[in-house]
Amino acid sequence: MTDARLTVDPHFAIGPINRRLFGSFVEHLGRCVYDGIYEPGHPSADAEGFRQDVIDLVKELGVSAIRYPGGNFVSGFRWEDSVGPKDERPRRLDLAWHSTETNEVGLHEFSSWLEKVDSELMLAVNLGTRGVLEALDLLEYANLPGGTTLSQRRIDNGRTDAFGVKMWCLGNEMDGPWQLGHRSAEDYGKIASQTAKAMRQLDPDVELVVCGSSSAQMPTFGEWERVVLTQTYDDVDYISCHAYYEEKDGDLDSFLASAVNMDRFIESVVATADHVKAVNGSSKTIDISFDEWNVWYLDRYHAVDKVEGIDNWPIAPRILEDVYSVADAVVFGNLMISLLKHADRVTSASLAQLVNVIAPIMTEPGGPAWKQTTYFPFAITSRLARGRALELKLDAPTYGTKIYGEVPLVDAVATHDPETGEAAVFLVNRSQTEAVTVSVELVGLEAVSVRETHLLADDDVYAKNTLAEPERVSTRPNEQVSLEGGLLTVTLPPVSWSAIGLG
Repeated sequence: MTDARLTVDPHFAIGPINRRLFGSFVEHLGRCVYDGIYEPGHPSADAEGFRQDVIDLVKELGVSAIRYPGGNFVSGFRWEDSVGPKDERPRRLDLAWHSTETNEVGLHEFSSWLEKVDSELMLAVNLGTRGVLEALDLLEYANLPGGTTLSQRRIDNGRTDAFGVKMWCLGNEMDGPWQLGHRSAEDYGKIASQTAKAMRQLDPDVELVVCGSSSAQMPTFGEWERVVLTQTYDDVDYISCHAYYEEKDGDLDSFLASAVNMDRFIESVVATADHVKAVNGSSKTIDISFDEWNVWYLDRYHAVDKVEGIDNWPIAPRILEDVYSVADAVVFGNLMISLLKHADRVTSASLAQLVNVIAPIMTEPGGPAWKQTTYFPFAITSRLARGRALELKLDAPTYGTKIYGEVPLVDAVATHDPETGEAAVFLVNRSQTEAVTVSVELVGLEAVSVRETHLLADDDVYAKNTLAEPERVSTRPNEQVSLEGGLLTVTLPPVSWSAIGLG
């Protein structure tokens, strides 16, 4: 048995937890929209064709805001195609994912679905193949109450009230050569600045996200952020981060430490943003929108799923449908810990994606919907992590990894809500072989008791939930939790994620 120590004190806060931290992402990609959230012929479909079983799962997941409609998809998207009578909407080729887009679900339909799941819309504009004028047109259509041709068009299309979209992404992954309209940092910075200024002339209250690097492994990472922010610092509110992780070559030790990379990524982007702030002599602080993150077996997409051929443009193909294991979910839960540990600067985040496509929720056409292993840490963290994230003092043994060097066996974060007095502790054990007993000293928490415990672990770290076995993996109470005299003791099995609710 290995031991670790942790001190939780509500006097040492990292920052308030913005509810947008528990956002997600719906892209017109694979079966995320069609046969995912939307399947008119399904037994549970409502009058608009949305699956009620999926709506129920999304509400339970606790998703606060959803980025839409892309992703790579947005860089070739004409927003006008997605509004108006469905039978008059054009079918278009989606070059990003080599598919046919029917535009059966568009801005109006998706906004209606968001109301059903109690989530906020985060809208992306196309700065790949389009520009300032098209972004302005979409903003006017969406947010202007009335009195113009475009706002009247929205009203005629059935939406009297403006959509009132607050958060907007200025393109997507414009540093990536795979992106339609890919630009250099300098060229992207110019069009992002122009677009942001124009959008604020129409609606001064919009919150704008400029594209950061599509991963920390990009050859332009760091310099891209510096150049783009130098040109846009006064025009935007956020810079984006994107990161995906997968186990490679059987190196589970390194994979379990993926959150170490996320921590370093966030801290590097913060340092770069603050450098530009200092150079500009600005009093404004740029926050991070980590609007794409997940475990994603990208190598499988290129080897198995990729759709190709001039005469092959399927509708809603089965691509990127990763099936997640217990180990994947432990890493996933640890990534959520990293986001919370940086709650002072990461004030928005989007799990990519929500249904079927690298998603916590899976569906079968005409059949059931079920929870992947990653569903559990997201739903529980979203529900329990309230108030403020706390700065912890952690003393834990380390282990060696091929990719990240020496890393702690245990990672953790705590949260505290001053209004309710409730707190929560989230922990992972990265060891493949050793249980870890963590002694948590609770300082300044009055009349505290253990309200609930959750443990995600399995003797088979590669166990998964599937159509054949949709409930193979779930969470269970952690029976090895005790609280006495302000000292919380919890034992973490190997390769496990835990949450403890206190109050």
